[in-house]
Amino acid sequence: MADLPWRATADGLTLVVRLTPKGGRDAIDGVETMSDGKVVLKARVRAVPEDGKANAALIELLAKALRVPRSAVTVAAGHTSRVKTLEIAGDADGLAAALARAADRG
Repeated sequence: MADLPWRATADGLTLVVRLTPKGGRDAIDGVETMSDGKVVLKARVRAVPEDGKANAALIELLAKALRVPRSAVTVAAGHTSRVKTLEIAGDADGLAAALARAADRG
């Protein structure tokens, strides 16, 4: 996997996610290159995309997968879009390793 949907920052990681709301289950489905060349982490949640419910479910899913508190995961951009940029606070190397494991299981 040459290109990754996350990169280290001073405070943790920036992660690009393509979210599928009403996806039938809460899951991380792996890494994908979209038609525009952007590399994203695919995720799905059962929640509907209204009143921030899908974003909240995504935060919960990632926090659980990375074993960080929900408060460490924030949506930085794309609140109403399927493609979102998230900021995850913590140790960048540890977070990157946990994301790689989660993406491989997807």
